[in-house]
Amino acid sequence: MENSKDFSVFAGSSHPELGKGVAAFLGKPLDKITLKTFSSGEKYVALEEEVRGKNVFLIQTCRDQGVNEDYVELFLMADAAKQAYAESVCAVIPYFGYSRQDKIHGKREAISAKVMAKLLVASGVKHVVTFQLHSDQIQGFFDVPVDHLKVHDLFAEHLKKKKVKNWVVVSTDAGGVKNAKELANLLGAEIAVLHKHRPEHNQSEVTHVIGDVKGKTCIIYDDIIDTAGSVCNAQKAILAEGANPQVYLCATHAIFSGPAIERLKKAKFEEVVVTDTLPLGPKKQLKRLKQISIASVLSKKILKITQQKSVSNLG
Repeated sequence: MENSKDFSVFAGSSHPELGKGVAAFLGKPLDKITLKTFSSGEKYVALEEEVRGKNVFLIQTCRDQGVNEDYVELFLMADAAKQAYAESVCAVIPYFGYSRQDKIHGKREAISAKVMAKLLVASGVKHVVTFQLHSDQIQGFFDVPVDHLKVHDLFAEHLKKKKVKNWVVVSTDAGGVKNAKELANLLGAEIAVLHKHRPEHNQSEVTHVIGDVKGKTCIIYDDIIDTAGSVCNAQKAILAEGANPQVYLCATHAIFSGPAIERLKKAKFEEVVVTDTLPLGPKKQLKRLKQISIASVLSKKILKITQQKSVSNLG
C-alpha cells in the first residue's frame, strides 16, 4: 500500500472487531496500543508505535452503558498521539455518543453533544469521521473538519436483493425525512412520515401517519434503535393503516438498550437491518437480524484523508 508508513491506525477497546475489519481492508495491521483500567477506575493509554510526523487515526465508538468510559479513553488516546508529535489526529467515531443531546429542550439543560465536541478538540483531535449524526447541526459544534458519513447505499444494496416492487420508506419523525427520502430515491420507493409526541425521554406516541402505506411493504428507517419503543410504535401505526404485515426495520446505530431486544422479538419484524457502528454481543441478537459492516467505507475514507484528496463523493 502506498504511503502506508505515513499513517497509523489505533483501535480503542470499544469495538476491536471493527478495528480488525478496517485493518484487513487497509492491508496493514493495527498499530499497537496499551489500554488499561486501574483498580481505581482510571484509564491508562500508551501508544506502542512511533507516530512522530504521522497522520494518526483513532477508532473508538460509544457503546451502550460504556459511552463515558469510551470517550475518556478516546481523549487520552488523542492526547497521547499529540504528546508524541503526531502530524494530525483523526478521531473515527462510528457512533457519536450524546448526539441526541444537541439542543436545549427544557430549562437549564446542557448541550451535551457540544461539550463532547469541545473536549475532543481540546484533547488534540484535528479531524473527526463519524456516521449518521442524529442531526446535521452537530458538525457545527466542532472547530475542526467533520466527515459525516451515511449508509443509504449499504442499506439499498441489501434491500434490492429482496426484489420488492412496492416499497415505502417510513420516517419515524419529521427530522428523519431527509434520510428517508435519500433511501427511497435509491430504491425507487415512496415515503411516509409519522407524527409523534414524546411525553418523556425514551418514550414516544405516534399520533398519525402522513402518506399512503396501505397494501405496501414498509421499511421503517431511523438513525438509532435505542430502547426500540419508537420503531415498534411505528410498526403498530402503519399496520393499523393497512400496511403489509412484512415490515422491515433499518437503522444505522443498534444501541439496543434496556427492553429493546424483548420489544423487537415481540414485534417480529420481517428483518432488522443495522450496521456495525456498535458491537452486538450475544445478548443483543435476533433471529432475523442482519448486521452490515462499515469497515470498507471507513478504510476508503482513511485512505482518502491520508492522500489528501476530496472525500465528499463518498459521504
